[in-house]
Formats: sequence, C-alpha cells, structure tokens
Amino acid sequence: GFEGKVTPRNSMAILNAGFNNNLFWDSRVQNVNELATKPIQNHIEMGMEEMANLERKLSNVSYYPALFEAAFGSNAITEDRIGNALAQFVCAITTTNSRFDAEQRQSFVGYSQMERMGHDLFFSARTNCARCHAAPNFAAPDFAGGEYGSTGGGTFGGGGDDLKGAANNGLDLAYADQGLGEGRFRIPSLRNIALTAPYMHDGSFNTLEQVIDHYDHGIQPHHALDKNLRNG
Repeated sequence: GFEGKVTPRNSMAILNAGFNNNLFWDSRVQNVNELATKPIQNHIEMGMEEMANLERKLSNVSYYPALFEAAFGSNAITEDRIGNALAQFVCAITTTNSRFDAEQRQSFVGYSQMERMGHDLFFSARTNCARCHAAPNFAAPDFAGGEYGSTGGGTFGGGGDDLKGAANNGLDLAYADQGLGEGRFRIPSLRNIALTAPYMHDGSFNTLEQVIDHYDHGIQPHHALDKNLRNG
C-alpha cells in the first residue's frame, strides 16, 4: 500500500471484472465503477481518503480537463466520471481465449493426459470445484438463480440474498476478518490463476499446490462451512 503500508487483504485479480455480479472479497459492491473508486478512498492503498481530493488533484493537472471534455462533453472532473472512465478500462481487461476456451470448441482433443485428468477432476462430483468456480468465468455463479446468486433458499451455499457470490471455504476456525460475515469471502475467478499469486483473501498460500492441499485435507470444520465442502 501507500508508503509501504500493508493492506489487510490480498488484492484480487480484476480479469473479466465486468462478468461478476458481486465485487471485492466481501461482495460489498455490485458495479465496476465502485470497484474502481473504493480503493482510491482507502488511505492505506492510495494515500487518499475521499474522492473530492482526487477531483481537485486531477483538475490541477494541465492535460486532464481537456481529456475529460473530449470524453464527456465538458471539462468537469467528478467522482462519477472518474469511476466511469476507470470502469471502462477495467472492463477491457479480459481473458476469453485460454486453452480451455480453445479446447472446449474442439471437445478437448488437444489436452495432454494430465490436463484431461485435471479437467475431469475439476468437473467431477468428487471434487465439486465447478460448483463454486463455474465456467466460463470460473467464478461464483452469482447471477439471479445461480447457486450463489440472489434467489433460492437456505444459507452457506444454498442460494439466497445473503450469499452474494461468497462462501466460507474452511480456511480457519476463527476469523479475524469476517468478510461478508461468518468468514465468507467472494469466490474469485480462476482465469489466469497461475499468474495471480498469492491466493485466498489473506494471501496465505503462495502456490497452487498449497491451495489444492487445503481443499484436499486442510479444510477446517467451521460451522458456516459451505455445503459443497462438507463431507457427505
């Protein structure tokens, strides 16, 4: 963070951010404009506590008023316009042509034996990976009617307004950071996952092997543990 300060959470990847219905680890916003402007107002991340300070700062930079006029029709620099411009850029950061996408169009004929084994495990009832990380974005199915979306009954993996694309993944028994509540954090996209270490909301894992080890034998029996991670 700003001046070397440490943020309380690991930064999430923003690939395909526009495809998600809930954003940040605690699912506190539902649009990319706020995804872009909230970190600016975090004094640890950006050294700035309110957007009014940024509005004044940009207005005093010689070339920004003309750029805002070209984009918005007047040179007024406002929080909404800053958010909209940043959101347009963030939504352009996409990944849609991965090996999975290419092989999916060809029935995965080009996968190696190991890749095919991983594919089959990921989408199997044995692991339940795809229940939380649903294709094509490999993120929480948090759309209306999705398992982690805005309709349905129950809690902790059963659908409902309280989920917002988040789940307790058994990382701890006691959470200093409660996330959305009860240790629930947004289920992130796995797109380009090999490039976005460290992993988890607190950055506790540095490798994908450690992540897999956690789901294989490290899940803690928290009372709010997501149903897809419970035995039986």
